[in-house]
Amino acid sequence: MNLQKLFETQKVLRDRINYQGEDRFEKLILALLVELGELCQEWRGFKFWSKNQEPRTRKLDIRKMQKVNRGEIQVQEVKELFTNPLLEEYVDCLHFLLEIGLEEFEAYGFKYPVNYSFNDYTPIKEDSVTIQFNSLFTEVGILNDVLFDKCYEVNSVEDSYENAFRIFIGLGEMLGFTWEEIESAYFEKNKINHVRQDTGY
Repeated sequence: MNLQKLFETQKVLRDRINYQGEDRFEKLILALLVELGELCQEWRGFKFWSKNQEPRTRKLDIRKMQKVNRGEIQVQEVKELFTNPLLEEYVDCLHFLLEIGLEEFEAYGFKYPVNYSFNDYTPIKEDSVTIQFNSLFTEVGILNDVLFDKCYEVNSVEDSYENAFRIFIGLGEMLGFTWEEIESAYFEKNKINHVRQDTGY
């Protein structure tokens, strides 16, 4: 998977949204944490109190293709397809992780990633998916603190971001995703995000 292509694709969406608020870093960090929580919900493996701890990887999605005719909405076609909620939440997280990287590259003057592939980021993997999630939440918290100069002098912003990315890649592998699946799902969701901008989402 080519990281350069992912960053470039994300940059088009980021530039289109064009949010210039001074609070964009804290909002992006919070958005990533929220999406990680939603990913955990679809994984379900931490819910020791529940008999249903299987990941939600298959969901029937009924999509109605609509046409507006003289102000009336008419259903043209109904499509039934199966989606993977776990993968969808993973790529939602990827969108925000890429976005944070883009902001960092510009704000801190880092070299824009050229010809990177996911193989250049050796995955960090813990002993279980639960610990992996905990590590990722922790690393995103460290990244937040580094970004706002709260502590962690030994960690630069660049190092902390790379660590978070490597843990995230490890999580994807532990959840059973191939990078081809991730890339395909990312580009599909990116298209949807552009449509949402068109429709005032």
